[in-house]
Amino acid sequence: MRYIITTLGCKVNQYETQAMEALLREHGHESAAPGELADAVIVNTCAVTAESGRKSRQTIRRLRDENPGAVVAVAGCYSQLSPEENAEIGADVIFGTHEHVRFIEAVEKAVESRTGERMHDDPFRRRDFEKLPAGAVGGRTRAMLKIQDGCVNFCTYCIIPYTRGRLRSLPLADAAAETARLAAEGYRELVLTGIEIASYGVDLPGKPGLIELIETLAASSGEMRLRLGSLEPTVITEDFCRRAAATGKLCRHFHLSLQSGCDRTLKAMNRKYDTAGFYHAVELLRQYFPGCALTCDLITGFPGETEQDQAETLAFIEKCAFSDMHIFPYSRRPGTPADKMPGQITAALKSRRAHEAQAVARRMHADFLQSCVGQTLPVLFETAEGAGSVGHSDSYVLVHVPEEGLRGELRPVRITGTDGETLEGELG
Repeated sequence: MRYIITTLGCKVNQYETQAMEALLREHGHESAAPGELADAVIVNTCAVTAESGRKSRQTIRRLRDENPGAVVAVAGCYSQLSPEENAEIGADVIFGTHEHVRFIEAVEKAVESRTGERMHDDPFRRRDFEKLPAGAVGGRTRAMLKIQDGCVNFCTYCIIPYTRGRLRSLPLADAAAETARLAAEGYRELVLTGIEIASYGVDLPGKPGLIELIETLAASSGEMRLRLGSLEPTVITEDFCRRAAATGKLCRHFHLSLQSGCDRTLKAMNRKYDTAGFYHAVELLRQYFPGCALTCDLITGFPGETEQDQAETLAFIEKCAFSDMHIFPYSRRPGTPADKMPGQITAALKSRRAHEAQAVARRMHADFLQSCVGQTLPVLFETAEGAGSVGHSDSYVLVHVPEEGLRGELRPVRITGTDGETLEGELG
């Protein structure tokens, strides 16, 4: 079978897509070459915003039209949330955010027999963590390990709890075994990902927390360094930072879920912290991980947000001095409380506020890059570029050096300059 598989959305979706592709390759299937018609097209969909749902539908239609006669198979949050809409646009196999092994079997069966299958469950009835092969497609540099699924924070703007269900965690022993396997295969970095990894372990016997997992994996990771996915700031305590720093394995990049720099808006979002608590987390990370990169997500134009709220947010993000930011104008999502809130803001105003935040973010990003000049950073090289090599520092900044043939190597690099987007350096 020749297949095309594509992903929309978050790193969890990316992880699940690489796992499904690993299963396909294990079964002897091959990806279609560019321009070659596929027997099956597989789309791992996203529903985090209404726009994500639109892009999912658009991708399904495009691949269906480009591959006439192919089985159309969909999985992910959008198909979990709206299976009927997926059927209406021609999907033959429709699963959600669970049972990925069975999903691949259903795709194989559909190609052979031309019969479709639909599997739709209640995500809140799930109890067990679905174990999928960890790794990465195409290379032995950075691997991903999904350690957790589900979320029960119920932020008022977010649909994801309704597509992923309750909290479920990968047991410590299984996580350690997967980590040791990936290290033995030659990976040099392991990204720990999940829907809400700060809640890791609450469902496991003894309730081991994220820091216990980090310590366990540090002991079994060989020469791999560890990188954390998106974090709720509530997990950042002095004990967490002290113990995490002591492992010597954690990358100095922390992506914190901020969403707003205004306490009134955070409360309306049903976030579980205020700006004082968030800033305390920022201070702790910088104390225990000097020179670390702090990035965040920000939503502008949330219902009821005033110009004063926007001003407070801009002042707060500048105070935090983020190295980079992901900034999104608020997108209404039917089925969430925020969709029905009064004070909905026009698209033009949401966009203007996003541009204001992006201007601050660009200035902070430039300042962070400049602060790296003169430092020596550990860089994991991933690709060739021209007559040189490119990789990510432990602070997750792209670094270019003139030397060739460094793919897969983790080397110290002395940073000599920046072009405003990447760092330039020489091997130390």
